[in-house]
Amino acid sequence: MPFHRPIPNGNRSRPPSSGIASLVEAEKLMQIAILLPSAAFVGWIGGFLADKWLHQTWIATVGIVFGGISGLVYVVRLALETGKESMAKSMTAVKTEEGDPEIKP
Repeated sequence: MPFHRPIPNGNRSRPPSSGIASLVEAEKLMQIAILLPSAAFVGWIGGFLADKWLHQTWIATVGIVFGGISGLVYVVRLALETGKESMAKSMTAVKTEEGDPEIKP
């Protein structure tokens, strides 16, 4: 039985990145930009309603601060997650371009 050498991974071409992947990345960046003001606004509305319900005047300010902080925490977590995904994609692309180091022609 004849021996056939395996084809190294480095000779394979990467599939071109699709337009959908670009749209998904753009949507993630838009989500980061819109999330922080939205969280502060929702905190302000919640604080305003609590002000009216409890007959106080300071809860709206606390709502804005709480909404801003919670939005900022979520934005940082989302940015770190996106950075890890992009790092993993770039490392995968480098590995596929270099080929398998154990298979030598």
